[in-house]
Amino acid sequence: MMFHVSEEHLMDYAAGTASEPVSLLVATHLALCPECRAKVADYERIGGAMLADSQPADLTDAALDAVLARLDEEPADLPAHKPAVRYDEQTRRVLPEPLRSYLGDNLGALPWRNVTRSLQEIELPIGDSGYRTRLLRIKAGQAMPEHTHGGSEMTLVLAGGFSDDTGHYGRGDVSIADDELVHTPVADAGEDCICLAVTDAPLKLTGPVGRIINLFMRY
Repeated sequence: MMFHVSEEHLMDYAAGTASEPVSLLVATHLALCPECRAKVADYERIGGAMLADSQPADLTDAALDAVLARLDEEPADLPAHKPAVRYDEQTRRVLPEPLRSYLGDNLGALPWRNVTRSLQEIELPIGDSGYRTRLLRIKAGQAMPEHTHGGSEMTLVLAGGFSDDTGHYGRGDVSIADDELVHTPVADAGEDCICLAVTDAPLKLTGPVGRIINLFMRY
């Protein structure tokens, strides 16, 4: 059984109302989940039919003038062109689009940061202040620190897998956690677990030692 993103997240994605971090996670999940792709296609067909049946809105007399004025504005500076990355086999296998383009380099060349002896991370510079978006790598057979959540956390498995009290998650699965869950994810043996995680509040380490570490570590 595959663990999917919620129907609400799929509908928000299809409608274009999901935040950029959530949209990135959902789009990456869709690349690995044919069933969810079919659902999004259904939602988009329904939305298209509703749009076709809707009545056009009246525009003010100034609407055309506003559009014409925009045409006279100076174009924004375009970002500098970057040479195309030649992705290696591991990167193409682990990172589906659009996540691969967001990261823009091979897995081995990315700036991994050590969080603990068993956990590394890369923070994605997505400009949505309400969320934190990270690529996580848990060493094979190792555990993350026991923790709970200040809000919600969506975690998409890209390679390997992990287990906690809620079940086992493998490639393509999405784990959804909230502030009621206290867990210790343990990576499967044999392969590092690589995940894309989106949180809307900091994680909180539990236990006496964890509460002390919380003062010095940013999750």
